[in-house]
Amino acid sequence: MNEPHTDPGSILAYRDRQIAADLLAATILHLDFFSWLDREGTASTSQSCIHFGFYERPTDVLLTLCRANGYIVTDEAGNHRITQTAQEHLVSQSPWFLGPYYSPMKDSPFVLDFLEILKTGKPANWRSQTDGADWHNSMLTDEFARNFTALMHCRGLAFGQTLAKELSNELAHSKCLLDVGGGSGVYAQAFVRKSPSLSAIILEQAPVDQIARESISRAGLGAKISVTSGNMFTDEWPAHCDVHLLSNLLHDWDLPEVSKIIQKSASSIEKGGRLVIHQAFLNDEKSGPIEAAEYSTLLMHITQGRCYSRAELIPILKAAGFQIEKRGDTLANRGYLTATL
Repeated sequence: MNEPHTDPGSILAYRDRQIAADLLAATILHLDFFSWLDREGTASTSQSCIHFGFYERPTDVLLTLCRANGYIVTDEAGNHRITQTAQEHLVSQSPWFLGPYYSPMKDSPFVLDFLEILKTGKPANWRSQTDGADWHNSMLTDEFARNFTALMHCRGLAFGQTLAKELSNELAHSKCLLDVGGGSGVYAQAFVRKSPSLSAIILEQAPVDQIARESISRAGLGAKISVTSGNMFTDEWPAHCDVHLLSNLLHDWDLPEVSKIIQKSASSIEKGGRLVIHQAFLNDEKSGPIEAAEYSTLLMHITQGRCYSRAELIPILKAAGFQIEKRGDTLANRGYLTATL
């Protein structure tokens, strides 16, 4: 299967941004955040968290969304102030205040979810279902895991083929790829098809491990790809792999867990091996792109993570002993970062 000729970014963006407006509505209607920041003049992230009683991870997502939309600017010291656009249209005392336009959303489930996430730091239940669990726990059940893995598989078909093509020269002499949290194995399948000398191992926990085995069998790649069952945080990773792939994985976790995953990679990858990180990246200033800032609100809602900039990940990689190698773009506002040990 060849890579697609067109970029599905605009199609995926509607799904990725679907609840960003709810976070903005919570910020305007329940918090009156812009009026507070206007009165303060400037405030740091920590000052904002203290004043509103918020956790840092969701507050970071909120501030990134505001920065990407041009509602706030952040100076080199990390202090935020509102822009003229926000002064005119998002401050409740302004004659041009647009809060009433958002008022029908005030008590929607997603708006209320975001208020709770900001205060607790924990993700909401999947799709705001009152009798459900969050995404992490839901993925431990067979029906949910099958449905969600199928969603990610269809998206990964295009992403995987493009990423494998982008890195084909770098991986031309690689032997074995470990796809950590690899889902259905859609990325591993793309890589072994593109690089004939490459085999792959998928590290996944139950019940996704069995879903991956079935997907590999249907693809006719059982001789090239195997599945190891395990928890990526608590279990040993397979040794003797010279490529580690973290695709759409780190964004599911907060920075302490991100650091642990990268350290686990450094501890198990072959010397001279290559780590590939693939996901939606914020720019180094965390002022965009808007698509990643909006997608980050979705991740904040359903997972324990958010979108990261490469500048946030590079110090963690260097601390684990990795040397930064290459960065690039793939499809739909996603990109990659590679590093060698």
